[in-house]
Amino acid sequence: MFERLGRFVVGKAWWVIAGWVVAAAAIILTTPSLSDITSADQESFLPRSYESVQATELGQKAFPQQATATATIVVKRADGQKLTPADEAKVGQVAQALKARNIPRTSGYLTGPPAVAPDKSVQVVNVGLDATTPDDPALLDAVRDLRAALGPELAGSGLTAGVAGDVASFVDNEDTFNKAFAVVGVATIILIIGLILIIFRSPIAALLPVVVVSAVLTITTGLVAAAGKAFDLNVSQDLQTILLIVLFGIGTDYILFLLFRYRERLRAGDDKRTAMIVSVQRVGEVITSAAGAVIVAFLVLLLASLGFFGSLGPALAIAVAVMLITSLTLIPAVVSLLGRYVFWPSKAWQRAPKATLSRRLGTTVGRRPAIVAAASGIVLVALAAGVLSYKADYDFSAGFPQDTESAKAAADLQRGFAAGALAPTEVYLTTGNGTPLSEQQVTDFAAAVAKAPGVGQAQPPERSSDPSVARVNLLLNENPVSNEAITLVRDDLRDAVHEAAPPGTRALVGGTTAIFADINSANNRDLSVILPVAAGLIALILALLLRSLVAPIYLVIAVLLNFAATLGATVYVFQGLQDKPGVTFQLPIILYLFVVAIGTDYNILMIARLREEAREGNEPHEAAAIGVEHAGPTVAAAGLILAGTFGVLMLAPISFLQQMGFAVAIGIVLSAFVMSMFFVPALTALIGHKAWWPGHGDERPARGRHASPEPATVTEA
Repeated sequence: MFERLGRFVVGKAWWVIAGWVVAAAAIILTTPSLSDITSADQESFLPRSYESVQATELGQKAFPQQATATATIVVKRADGQKLTPADEAKVGQVAQALKARNIPRTSGYLTGPPAVAPDKSVQVVNVGLDATTPDDPALLDAVRDLRAALGPELAGSGLTAGVAGDVASFVDNEDTFNKAFAVVGVATIILIIGLILIIFRSPIAALLPVVVVSAVLTITTGLVAAAGKAFDLNVSQDLQTILLIVLFGIGTDYILFLLFRYRERLRAGDDKRTAMIVSVQRVGEVITSAAGAVIVAFLVLLLASLGFFGSLGPALAIAVAVMLITSLTLIPAVVSLLGRYVFWPSKAWQRAPKATLSRRLGTTVGRRPAIVAAASGIVLVALAAGVLSYKADYDFSAGFPQDTESAKAAADLQRGFAAGALAPTEVYLTTGNGTPLSEQQVTDFAAAVAKAPGVGQAQPPERSSDPSVARVNLLLNENPVSNEAITLVRDDLRDAVHEAAPPGTRALVGGTTAIFADINSANNRDLSVILPVAAGLIALILALLLRSLVAPIYLVIAVLLNFAATLGATVYVFQGLQDKPGVTFQLPIILYLFVVAIGTDYNILMIARLREEAREGNEPHEAAAIGVEHAGPTVAAAGLILAGTFGVLMLAPISFLQQMGFAVAIGIVLSAFVMSMFFVPALTALIGHKAWWPGHGDERPARGRHASPEPATVTEA
């Protein structure tokens, strides 16, 4: 099949390229924008069955006048002394003056004696922010206007103030994010071009992945947006960045797979067209199987209860499918036309290097497979042991620079009030059937929940215009987005609140901490489902590729072990060496996307080469040596580029990006250099012919020793 595809693409190269141009133009001009299906609301991705979502829905109905976000003005004396009655009166005047300015999208400006810290260190003014969406740009302008107005209002009073809250934090860190992604983007392009220049010594080969992947990204975003519109799917605002990384990762991998094999065939004496036909024949099945495994791994995300993962899966599957088609059609067509000029001006492609490092490594694997398998396996197991200490971290703000206005104001607030003052836990009491709540029921309930575990302070209960609903805001003693607070809400606080509900009523716990507690539960559930199902489906694809039941078993075990080793290594570095309270809660699923799914590519490339060498009549040990020698450079180059792409994220001054960059980079390094180049070929050599049971994948094909097609006459397109 792939031989026929290669002949068609090479024979009709200009037609293939023209078809791509027409299809790309049609997709770009007729599909909607990705922003049309993008949502920044993490809570909206939780199923309605979770209590925090039910609490939010109840709050929106019962308190429709409530702003969708808040900004907290934290006022203190410039000399660090306690606030005086005159200072408190001045804060009240400032709040009224700010309200009179009618700053767009703001409301409330609530302050007073309850807003003064017990130790008189600070006083707060709570400002409501009205937004149509959580990432409404008008909110950023509202916070900027609020800050600009604060200075003149406090002039000469001896008071100073800062604005805290999620929106204020985003304003302060917007430039940090933009600069970080700009640096990462530029560094990624430079890294890809630089490394491929070193490998092939050709600017054409170096620019090929950048140009092709950039075009594929534009096409993919249009197709994803069209699919989102058609099936009513929302995607996270992170999708554009993830799509970019996925496409550059797998796109560069697949292009390198082809270029390395194409160069090998040119060195063997094939003409440029026959070389590409043979390359597509030999590598086409590998690329298709690798892409199939990645697509399946991404589609398994549809089983996730978190909508973020469920919508991410199809989008990434579309991206991989487009890249697969590109790799088997557009790339071979372009390269077959360029011929040896794809490696211009280098002449190195004409001769095979002698005594290379990959040859020495291959010889070591072939001669000492038991020692190599044991050593590489011990490395993976030792790193995987770090998973036992894994803790999730939900505190994004702690990962941002702490010298910003919002960070300083938040620190002042937490010193004066309970740690949870910035994000109160919202507790709702309702009869559920429209029957009014009595004052006694509300009062008794408020008194009971104020004594619940972990509560530092309870605000006075609020009655809704709906007489069947009341709300009590609780300020936790713990940082509301810390792992301790999330565990507290999930395991103890909710139970205490539910028990405090009077007979005939129901209590619901909502707010930021409760949302993260439910995300934590959903995340744990999703990983427990996704990983086994993905492992089973990837094993099935490998079984179909290799016609074997044995090899897929140890290959999948190797992939899962590599996943654990990657997470463990990250725990050692960030929880151990850097003494972080945990690693970001999103990391396991990120590693699933980029280490389990994409890292499987290297396993497939290596095992396919081992089978190919066995079919050439080589014994298992010799096949392992030759396989590592020839496939090793491809795996190393692809792994180095992808690992370097993620490693660049460690340049960002944001902890989340640093953790993601390190984790994926080390995961790809382990996939390429430990698992695929040592563990898998050494284990395959040890198992020998039984690795291909019950099929005969290592037997020489009936057509003869060399499965390459004879040089064919290919007509011009």
